Amino acid sequence: MTASRTTARLLLAARNLPIAASVVRRHLARGRGHTASIGARVLPGVAGPLTRLVTTSGRGPAYAEAQTAYAAGELSRAHEHAIRAGRSGDRLREHLAGELSVLSTAPQTSAPERPLHPGTPEPTPSVLHLVTNSLPHSVAGYTTRTQGLLAAQRAAGTDARAATRIGYPVTRGHLAVPAVEYVDDVPYHRILTTVPLRADRALAKDVERTARLVERMRPAVLHAHSNHLNARVALALRERFDLPVVYEVRGFLEETERSRRGPDALPNERQRLSRAVETHCMREADAVLTISEVMREAIVARGIPAAKVHVVPNSVGDQFVAPGLDTLAGARYSTTEKQEARWSSAAEARGGVSRPVTVGAVGTLNDYEGLGVLIDAVALLPPGTARLLLVGDGPARTALQARARAAGIDAEFTGRVSPDRVVAQHQRIDIYATPRLDLPVTRLVPPIKPVEALALGRPVVASDLPPLRELVRDGHNGRLVRAGDAHALADVLAELAAAPDVRRRLGANGRADVLAHRTWERAAQTCARLYDEIRTGTCLIEGVTS
Repeated sequence: MTASRTTARLLLAARNLPIAASVVRRHLARGRGHTASIGARVLPGVAGPLTRLVTTSGRGPAYAEAQTAYAAGELSRAHEHAIRAGRSGDRLREHLAGELSVLSTAPQTSAPERPLHPGTPEPTPSVLHLVTNSLPHSVAGYTTRTQGLLAAQRAAGTDARAATRIGYPVTRGHLAVPAVEYVDDVPYHRILTTVPLRADRALAKDVERTARLVERMRPAVLHAHSNHLNARVALALRERFDLPVVYEVRGFLEETERSRRGPDALPNERQRLSRAVETHCMREADAVLTISEVMREAIVARGIPAAKVHVVPNSVGDQFVAPGLDTLAGARYSTTEKQEARWSSAAEARGGVSRPVTVGAVGTLNDYEGLGVLIDAVALLPPGTARLLLVGDGPARTALQARARAAGIDAEFTGRVSPDRVVAQHQRIDIYATPRLDLPVTRLVPPIKPVEALALGRPVVASDLPPLRELVRDGHNGRLVRAGDAHALADVLAELAAAPDVRRRLGANGRADVLAHRTWERAAQTCARLYDEIRTGTCLIEGVTS
């Protein structure tokens, strides 16, 4: 990096320091338990002592009860305890009041209306996407989908841009960021301003700052993506600028949070309020997009008219569909003499197969992905049959690594990889595994990474759950197994490991399916038709699917 570029980055970081300070203030306002959890992630070795220190030092029983209720998602009860805590609970009380306000379906207060300047031409056919986060600072299925869709829209001639949530990515510790960042050809506008303590005031400020971008860009459509905060910004701007709003529901975050508490957990207050406000935003939007038929059915079941709910499934871009990428040449890895000897011995017992197959997965390592079941399944296979490759990082990584060591399997954990290396990592895998656990969220929301694996001609072995049945047809492009059953998963992996011709057939079928139905080019075309319909007021075709 040149001296001038280094200086520029330092100036940007200095300019964004007040934003970082406002974020720290918000974390502190959420209480000592929350602050301890942040510190424990940064300094895991002091997690226990730090948590005990900040949660037990004297603020009184009312404050402790407020913290307990807040952690349980019971916001109203936490607010009542924070009031009783007196001055020691002031900041937590303010934070809770703001969160309860945001989770209300009442209209948010905002700055006075400022219509588009008179005498200016009609808006061009452009679209402003409102998203939570983005590449390159957040690498996940959410940001991969955003990038793929916007890149395809721009390739088709639409001026598609994105605005990320107020303060991002400074809110994630990235200070040296400009007001606009380009990822390839896609511009991401950063709403770089201090973030108020209260969530409702932060939302109002987000509306005001994004309104300035709308005045400059003058889009024809606002396309908001989960969660409801982005939809609330879009709906407020619709009232101000008379622009149609598409709300893309990519997940049900209240179900994700509930699933982390276990399959039988009942919704807490935060989750009930989140569901209500999400449903309100779906009802208010001019059209709703979602990413699977299962999710569409769930949205319609909330009372949203079926005619306004459309499916644009998870898809892939050009980097996954170029000729030759689907070659199953076997995994690429280095070997030691000890590994070679072990594999050769195992090969003789298996009838001459000279290398183990690589079973793997790519993405965020969360508990609900069921990767512990995958480790157990690989451990059940005869020695030398398979090795495990897990690409990515996430909260479950440390536990998964310990589980793999205890099982004595040949496993590689790459950690986080940059987006430009994802295709190469997928190509190292012979059998792609999606062993998701059976939880409320996994019965609704499909992942994006198996679509990429299918595009590259890899057979996918997946849990037999409704959203995965939309993607994997048993015996056609992969195999379905009972969720959480390591023995059933091991049986299928053993069958595929011994049958390279079957793997090639399944992979070829999967690639053909993706090329026909799941490209971002096709998704962009579906969105363009929908934008035209809501702008012109024509009757929406029920259940339009990409």
